Amino acid sequence: MSKMRKNQKPTTVNGLLKSITIITLVLSFTALIVGGYWIFKNQAPRPLEVIASDGTVVMTQDSIKGGQAVFQKYGLMDYGTVLGNGSYMGPDYTAEALKVYTEGMQDYYAKKDYGTDYADLSQSEAAIIKDKVISEMRENRFNEDDNKLYVTDAQVYGINQVEAYYREVFENGDGWGLKANLIQEQDMPETNRAYVADGDQIEQISDFFFWTAWISSTNRIGDDISYTNNWPFYEDAGNTMSYSAILWSGVSITILALFVAIILYIFYKYRFGMEPAFTKDSYPTFNLSRKKVTVSQVKSAKFFLLVGVMFFVQVMLGALLAHYYTEPDSFFGIKWIYDLLPFGMAKGYHLQLAIFWIATSWLGLGIYFAPNVGGLEPKHQGKLVDILFWALVIVVGGSMVGEWLGVNGYLGNLWFLLGHQGWEYLELGRIWQIAFAIGMGIWLLIVFRGIRGGLQKERDKGGLIHLLFYASIAVPAFYFFAFFINPEMSFTMADYWRWWVVHLWVEGIFEVFAVVIIGFMLVSMKLVTKSSVIRMFYFQIILLLGTGVLGIGHHYYYNGSPEAWIAVGAVFSALEIIPLTLLVLEAYEHYKMMKTGGVKFPYKLTFWFLIATSLWNVVGAGVTGFLINLPVVNYFEHGQQLTPAHAHAAMMGVYGMFAIAVLLYSLRNIVKPEKWNDTWLKWSFWLLNIGLFGMVFVALTPIGFIQLKESFVNGYWASRTSDFLQQDVIQNLMLIRSIPDTIFIVGVVILIIFIVKVMFHLKKPSYHGGDSIPEED
Repeated sequence: MSKMRKNQKPTTVNGLLKSITIITLVLSFTALIVGGYWIFKNQAPRPLEVIASDGTVVMTQDSIKGGQAVFQKYGLMDYGTVLGNGSYMGPDYTAEALKVYTEGMQDYYAKKDYGTDYADLSQSEAAIIKDKVISEMRENRFNEDDNKLYVTDAQVYGINQVEAYYREVFENGDGWGLKANLIQEQDMPETNRAYVADGDQIEQISDFFFWTAWISSTNRIGDDISYTNNWPFYEDAGNTMSYSAILWSGVSITILALFVAIILYIFYKYRFGMEPAFTKDSYPTFNLSRKKVTVSQVKSAKFFLLVGVMFFVQVMLGALLAHYYTEPDSFFGIKWIYDLLPFGMAKGYHLQLAIFWIATSWLGLGIYFAPNVGGLEPKHQGKLVDILFWALVIVVGGSMVGEWLGVNGYLGNLWFLLGHQGWEYLELGRIWQIAFAIGMGIWLLIVFRGIRGGLQKERDKGGLIHLLFYASIAVPAFYFFAFFINPEMSFTMADYWRWWVVHLWVEGIFEVFAVVIIGFMLVSMKLVTKSSVIRMFYFQIILLLGTGVLGIGHHYYYNGSPEAWIAVGAVFSALEIIPLTLLVLEAYEHYKMMKTGGVKFPYKLTFWFLIATSLWNVVGAGVTGFLINLPVVNYFEHGQQLTPAHAHAAMMGVYGMFAIAVLLYSLRNIVKPEKWNDTWLKWSFWLLNIGLFGMVFVALTPIGFIQLKESFVNGYWASRTSDFLQQDVIQNLMLIRSIPDTIFIVGVVILIIFIVKVMFHLKKPSYHGGDSIPEED
């Protein structure tokens, strides 16, 4: 009895690494939460009233909040951007409103002082007016005691120009991709509106756009820099790059160089790489024809079929979005497609489906893995899998229908609950969001029921199976922060929490989950030693979370957060490239293991996609991310085409390729071996990677650099106009993009055809509810 109790005691294996991991998590999240409180305390005010010199109320806090809700309700963040955050077909409304507001003030003084328009002034007269306007704009007249903002007559004139400009835009369209009469009063009840204030919605959205222009061009109280750290770049408003952006760009590169040397030294000295569990003469053999499967494992196949369907629809929507850059109001002359799916609607679906299909692939993998880990097929596990599948179908379909109805004004006060929430990457309405979270909770229950036996047997609470369980818990847990956001919250604070989901959930927790799953797969295939994988896990998790958690700060440079975030974001974003660089070594190890297995190795294509995942992580998440996250670059680039270049390389290159890898691994085990054909998959692999490379580096990156120069020379607003996008060089690059896009689509089609074909050749389950699974299976 005493011997049994001794064996059940927790182990102290890798105790130092475990301690460092816990300390890293505590310190990094403490700093992030403290930084969030700092944002909350120092965010730009939304004045109770904006008062003109004659005492007239120009706008109110309710109209500013209501305007933000209107912006969200019609899904405009999937068309253009505010404070640089959103989509890139339309303008940045902050930069555009700032230009209209500034020019309005310039015209006001030109007419008052010289009796003519600003454009007609002499150079010396224009310089005098320009300096006067800058001085007046940058003075902060917000009174903290009564929570009111007092504006000058020139500012009132500028505000009126902003409203007149956007009334023209929303009533007649913007001549590019925005529908005329998008905003309709009959879309909402006259009173008691959900988040939208009473009164004219166009006036409210104009007030919101002006507020973002005001916080970008007015100095913080007691400071000489605006609430957005002088972004966007526009010299006529006095917005030029801050010293912090220059300083911390240099510091971040210096620290990166130092830490690369330190980390590589530690990596090699203490041997944190994976150690093979085989020699060339003792390579493990795989007889998949004898590998038996459970009911839930066979049922997991339909998740991968759903992955294929969503992947195809998402990619076709991406092709439509690319086409809109050359023909913004139709598809090769077909108007009804634009009427049904204008850019903003198609973009929202494109982003949402990307998250859905990637997450669904991982859900399917978790369902497949669970019985093998725990050695048991739990009772009624198959029924739970069916419930989860149909719940997922309802959430995907229901949220997409709800978003379309919401944006088109059919949901009234239910727009936030059932329609389009209005945030990029978090488009689905709150009810669908809750349902999605519940679905992930069901998935966690399925995984736990499956691996419970393994958890009980593993004495080390930080061992392989426990790490898999912790990573699985983190997947639904970190989505919870999406519920912190509501339409009344200030844009800056809402954006703070939004990036907890987009950056920490998608780029952080998914990354950790991927690392754990890859290691677990390799151990289960007897390719690497369990002890070396666990050490590698802790080392990589320390690096990923130690850099990635505070690396979220690069999203806060210019959204109204305190200037200190430039320092935090710059340094830790630069350091994020270190763990990604180590993945090159991991890719090489995968390659060696695969080559040693020879032609009989059945998981060859899984390894191809794992190698692609590692390489795209370095190129997509690392190199392109490092480029745009440098503050001196981000100041001019924020919200331009270099961002989707990074996003495509990181989202599809990393998470997409990994999702395909785990899909193929799972299907390889549940499909009859004689019906499997790697030839199809090889074609798909090369077409997907060649297409993605061309999309990112032949089209988006060159356009991004041209746009970067335009911003530097003529001001940020100029780089976001439709006139810029309609230049011959940009249009030609967009047309050239159709070549890699087509290559990529063919790769997707081949993959989907393969998935559909193998669905007819699944193994029959050998283990049912309550059956134990022998170790060899």
